[in-house]
Amino acid sequence: MKYPRVRLRIILFITLILAYPSHSDDASVMQDLKKSIDSPDSLSWTDSDPCNWAHIQCSKDNRVTRIQIGNQKLKGSLPPSLKNLTSLQVLELQYNELTGSLPSLSGLSSLQSLLLHHNKFNFMPIDFFDGMSSLQDVYIGYNAFDSWQLPDSLKSVSTLQKFSATSCNITGKIPDFFGSDTFAGLTLLDLALNSLEGELPGSFSGSLIQTLWLNGQNTEAGLSGSIAVLQNMSELTEVWLHSNSFSGPIPDLSGLGQLQNLSLRDNSLTGIVPVSVIEMPSLVIVNLTNNMLQGPTPKFKDSVSVDMVGSNSFCLDDAGVPCDSRVNVMLAVAESVGYPKNFAENWKGNDPCTPWLGITCNGGNITVINFQKMGLAGTISPNFSSIKSLQRLILANNNLTGVIPDELTHLVNLKELDVSNNQLHGKVPSFRSNVLVKFTGNVDIGKDSGPSTTPTTPTGKTPGSFPGSTAEAPQGSENKSSTGVVVGSVVGGVCAFVVAGFLVVCLYRAKRKRSGVEQHPGTTVIHPRHSGSDQDAVKITITGSSVNGGGSTSETLSLGSSGRRDMHIVEAGNMSFIHRDLKPSNILLGDDMRAKVADFGLVRLAPDGKASLVTRLAGTFGYLAPEYAVTGRVTTKIDVFSFGVILMEVITGRRALDETQQEDSVHLVPWFRRMQLNKETFRKAIDPTIDLDEEALVGISTIAELAGHCCAREPHQRPDMSHAVNVLSSLAELWKPSEPDPDDIYGIDLDITLPQAVKKWQALEGMSGMDYSSSGIGSSDNTQTSIPTRPSGFADSFTSSDGR
Repeated sequence: MKYPRVRLRIILFITLILAYPSHSDDASVMQDLKKSIDSPDSLSWTDSDPCNWAHIQCSKDNRVTRIQIGNQKLKGSLPPSLKNLTSLQVLELQYNELTGSLPSLSGLSSLQSLLLHHNKFNFMPIDFFDGMSSLQDVYIGYNAFDSWQLPDSLKSVSTLQKFSATSCNITGKIPDFFGSDTFAGLTLLDLALNSLEGELPGSFSGSLIQTLWLNGQNTEAGLSGSIAVLQNMSELTEVWLHSNSFSGPIPDLSGLGQLQNLSLRDNSLTGIVPVSVIEMPSLVIVNLTNNMLQGPTPKFKDSVSVDMVGSNSFCLDDAGVPCDSRVNVMLAVAESVGYPKNFAENWKGNDPCTPWLGITCNGGNITVINFQKMGLAGTISPNFSSIKSLQRLILANNNLTGVIPDELTHLVNLKELDVSNNQLHGKVPSFRSNVLVKFTGNVDIGKDSGPSTTPTTPTGKTPGSFPGSTAEAPQGSENKSSTGVVVGSVVGGVCAFVVAGFLVVCLYRAKRKRSGVEQHPGTTVIHPRHSGSDQDAVKITITGSSVNGGGSTSETLSLGSSGRRDMHIVEAGNMSFIHRDLKPSNILLGDDMRAKVADFGLVRLAPDGKASLVTRLAGTFGYLAPEYAVTGRVTTKIDVFSFGVILMEVITGRRALDETQQEDSVHLVPWFRRMQLNKETFRKAIDPTIDLDEEALVGISTIAELAGHCCAREPHQRPDMSHAVNVLSSLAELWKPSEPDPDDIYGIDLDITLPQAVKKWQALEGMSGMDYSSSGIGSSDNTQTSIPTRPSGFADSFTSSDGR
């Protein structure tokens, strides 16, 4: 009867032995560790009892509780048996050269401090943190792990206080469990220099984190989105978010009474620096360099170390100086849509009439705001009502929500409001009867709120008109109309170009002598583009000497209607002229492919020694130099700017302004500058019709660099045209066409004068059976009869020197 009891006791004893590792088990694990790390003599691990080893501590029952062998120049790896040290509380292996995979330490419920940083471990097991219910401090940074993500099992470590994982190849998004609900005692979160992306998690709100380091993510986009969650992290003392892609404004940080170090440099932050940051009493260091921050340059206290150099968009360089009132209004408008990045990129300086993106002015007053198709999200700002001069407000085709503000009805000069194709709701305010209000495409318009279902009137039609407003045409009709305009413009432009080219060929062959006066070989003839009639035509000749060979003269000749019109002869030596409308359509090619500048209708003559002239704004958008558009002051450098735009058009095959492109690519100059930033994007920007090899790429790169200098924002940064000639002359290849075929299939005599050619065309028009479409003369839509005997703006005759 006694034997069964003895057997039961033996079984219980064996079970206890298996369930609780003994001192001998810990000793075995420590021997494995000693072999794996190839321990140096400096450790003095020679005793048979590991509890007597240096840097090792044991409990009273001889269980290993601390392994502190950091900074010992150790090599080797860690044994898998390490997780059997179930009484281990501290594991410090930092600043060694340990390699291989980290063993899973799951189940080490007593472990409180884990320091593995600055080693060469290459793998992190997915179950590494399982069961670590007492863990408080984790430092695993600066290890070359294979890419891994923070595991969900980390949520079970509710005792976590410090988690540092700098530069250890963490990928994906920051998990949404770092809030106080999961980690009530977390004070340090360091995930800098990894490969994280996405937005800051909402769980940060209300957390007790004091030190937040998320800077320098290695992905293309890095961490992005808003940093608004910071305003709800009241315990923060250090915030490092630099070298990412965060956007939007800096939030109000007035609730962060202990913040000392704020680093936000190298992001895409926009908007005005909040007063709560500028006047923060605890702030010691702030870095805002290389963002797109707007408004006045902030002036911090002298005790604050400030770094704000680089590409911000402050209105003025001087700190603390307020912006122009118009700038303040536009920034208030931008606030309601989150200070968009494209506004910050294109709204530079202290004058919104420079012009800024989407803004048109007249006499320094904002008259048109066109923000259509800009991807704007947010609400329509009531601050638009402060722009009393506003005549047209175009906000169509965005993602705007909310209602149309009643304040807009106070705009006394408003003629058109277009808010079509957004997500607006509510009643349309009552505007004056002469205001055109377009609001179709807002399915909830007329509703106080509610689901986005298409509302209908009693007739079953989508509402498009309310009292005091005028409905626009249906969306489909508008698109068709716009398409027709674009296609018509393109076709018309092509036809005009063909006709102009043909005229140049004819005119180049015209007689070189004029009736009555022989033109001096050094003269330049300028024909105004705009003239009301032949009698209004004016020709200006600039010459280096008198027409008759005498001294320099300036005179006006008035002739009869059959002779030449008024001719102004001035001395070229005392006059360097400013074209003001240099663009591709004003550069003509002769039959020898030599370019000649034409259309001098807007030319200004600047006396020698005078730096600049103030004149009425004229020219073509896309080619206007910024200072000319702002002040009307002209120098030769405005033509240099236009020439740079032309070079960009030649390189890319794109127009200076192209509304068919995406909003951030409509304007060629800023788009070209962005594409120039690196070699790959620049190669993509080059016209695909160019046969591009490495030799050609070198030449094109040289031209592109010249174009960038010519389009510099400040006039003094642009080169003289002589410099452009020096750069381009080394790249130019002389080309001469073959002799023209006297038996030309079109029967065109290039030696006859333009009036003779016109008479010949008119005679051909009366001939029956002539197939104009095949003769090369013109189709029924573009016949020779559309060309007058003497086109308006041309002289009686025209020589090759006239196009100089």
